[in-house]
Amino acid sequence: MVAIIDYGAGNLMSVKKALDYIGAESEITMDKDKILSASHIILPGVGSFGDAMQSMENRGMVETVKTAARSGKPFLGICLGLQLLFGKSDESRGVSGLSLLSGEIVSIPKNMGLKVPHIGWNSVSIKQKCGIFKDIPDESYFYFVHSYYLKNAEEKDVAATAQYGVEIQCAIQQGNLCATQFHPEKSGKAGLKLLENFLALEG
Repeated sequence: MVAIIDYGAGNLMSVKKALDYIGAESEITMDKDKILSASHIILPGVGSFGDAMQSMENRGMVETVKTAARSGKPFLGICLGLQLLFGKSDESRGVSGLSLLSGEIVSIPKNMGLKVPHIGWNSVSIKQKCGIFKDIPDESYFYFVHSYYLKNAEEKDVAATAQYGVEIQCAIQQGNLCATQFHPEKSGKAGLKLLENFLALEG
């Protein structure tokens, strides 16, 4: 069973529909016991860093999410769900994130002639050709929607990067703790393969 964490700020149904498509049993839930007993856990996210953390705190879910991410079970953060794994974001100064990983969430520069937010398909340079990227060709295209991005993560944890005026560290793998800045559930064949690889991970 895959638990899709519902903390009031996630792109929940598109994730569930993608999991349904590949035949994975899943449930959208905010129940602590269901999240912690699931075989795989997904933290989706759309919206702002500060609003998401406030919503998580209001529902008493911060420690549950931290426990799930540290459990050794396969855990996948998607889009804002990646950013929340870090300690802070330029988007919401003074707001503490989950502080599970080391790195900086900063704004995409607006002085390079590129549109911000970054919306659309972008090729991805794969650094870890295992785990969630197993059998996915390098420079495959994934779908992005974001104005903030990860930089200065631990190099050993960076699973993939993308270029959009700056280098975006767009995927993380630290053991079974994984995250993507792009939306695999909206990324066609490559995205579905990534989700299948995630489901193949064992806790």
